[in-house]
Amino acid sequence: MSDKKIIAVLGSTGAQGGGLVRAILDAGPDGPFTARAVTRDAGSAKARALAELGAEVVEASLDDEDSLRAAFEGAHGVYVVTNFWESMSADVELAQAATAARAVKAASVAHVVWSTLEDTRMVIPVSDQRVPVLQNRYTVPHFDAKAEADAFFRDSGVPTTYLRTTFYWEGFTQGSGPRRGQDGRLVFTLPLGEARLAGIAAEDIGRTAYGVFAAGDEYVGKTVSIAGEHLTGEQYAAAFADALGEPVDYRPLTPDQLRSLGLPAGDELGNMFQFYVEGEHDFVGARDLDLVRTLNPRLQTFRTWLAEHVEAVKPA
Repeated sequence: MSDKKIIAVLGSTGAQGGGLVRAILDAGPDGPFTARAVTRDAGSAKARALAELGAEVVEASLDDEDSLRAAFEGAHGVYVVTNFWESMSADVELAQAATAARAVKAASVAHVVWSTLEDTRMVIPVSDQRVPVLQNRYTVPHFDAKAEADAFFRDSGVPTTYLRTTFYWEGFTQGSGPRRGQDGRLVFTLPLGEARLAGIAAEDIGRTAYGVFAAGDEYVGKTVSIAGEHLTGEQYAAAFADALGEPVDYRPLTPDQLRSLGLPAGDELGNMFQFYVEGEHDFVGARDLDLVRTLNPRLQTFRTWLAEHVEAVKPA
């Protein structure tokens, strides 16, 4: 055990970090790494479950640099992920990323994998009158702040891989899957038009990060953009129909229609889908599925994921 390299994992009880911790543990006693699950509450049910599986569990917070530095001491690698949706503030997310970057440098970590996203302002600048400017300077804050935070890791000099993620299919279990219309038919609605949406199972983000760490220095200083599959709204609807055993109609909204619904974070989501559509060529093109499968041979397609989650996407 003594020659195993420690990977400290932020967000270890969440979707991305949890996937990485489980990937490390799944490699078994012959695997190259041992998992250090970093969490704010080591006594939570999820943290205790990871400890029972064999992870070392330590407490630290992205809002407390000293605690992070202690959590990273002796680690070969660190997986850094921030959660915009917890604070809904780009400034908070930026501050947390900066804190993490300082802590990994102080702990002399050999390899950081930073979970990030594209800067949507390269496609839809804040000067574009068609979309609202959010939080003073962003088009899609939860994308753009992560892209800005790349500089913290780059400037720190810590060897870093920039892992660009994408839409989680788990979102379809939280209300954005098919719904039953007034006529009784199932309807799948996304503001996607005929564009393709790059999606991924959340578990596969962590598994792919494991592949990046396992590749040693190969991806240090590089951006690795990931997805599980690129599908149109019609293709998603067809997969839902097969899984649910009845027709599912795809009815696209426009981003303006989504923004007008008055949903929580509706402007953010409307801007995001407008970016997915208008930036489709580069966003999808950057995500080489063959490369992702090389890093993560267990990469799931949407239909594979859906077969395991069909009960969770069934409309009420």
